[in-house]
Amino acid sequence: MRSPLRRLVRALEREDVRSISRRYFISNGFDGALTSIGVTVGAYLSGIPDGLTVFSIGIGAAIGLGTSGVWSVWEIERAEKRAERARIEHAMLTDLADTRVQRQQAGARQVNALMSGIGPIIGVVLPMVPFLAEGTLLSMRAATLISIGVAVGILFAFGAYLATISEQSWLVAGARMGLAGVLVAVLNFLLPG
Repeated sequence: MRSPLRRLVRALEREDVRSISRRYFISNGFDGALTSIGVTVGAYLSGIPDGLTVFSIGIGAAIGLGTSGVWSVWEIERAEKRAERARIEHAMLTDLADTRVQRQQAGARQVNALMSGIGPIIGVVLPMVPFLAEGTLLSMRAATLISIGVAVGILFAFGAYLATISEQSWLVAGARMGLAGVLVAVLNFLLPG
């Protein structure tokens, strides 16, 4: 196993890294799913005539949110890990560059940034898939409704997953998260735009 890959695997073995990565993944995936609903409803209400155009707009949103997720978390974690290492160095009166501590921090930063970028890509791309069948299997309206359903399903899954790690009711937690998607869809249909 190559060194960077080994660093990622080792980072994933640590609960503190998995915990932070989960937060980034779900938070940004939540944003992605809600964005997909906004894109979907906005495209439908704007009269965009074909699903491929809606899919392309969604992919643009996924690229933007995914890049934002990776870049922002990379910089945030870089600053936080440097500050943490400086505190340790100050307490130990030694330089920790090129040490196990520094390598662990670099691995954690990479995992966190990667998960932060994957979340919104999943949250946007999966709900856009029905638009690929528009014109052959689905009408624009059906693709829109299925897309909203997929996004709400993703939100529900995020909530249910969080419930499993916090020992809550998966049904209640999933419904709470899914409700955000329904609310965004309703607001997009009701508000002038």
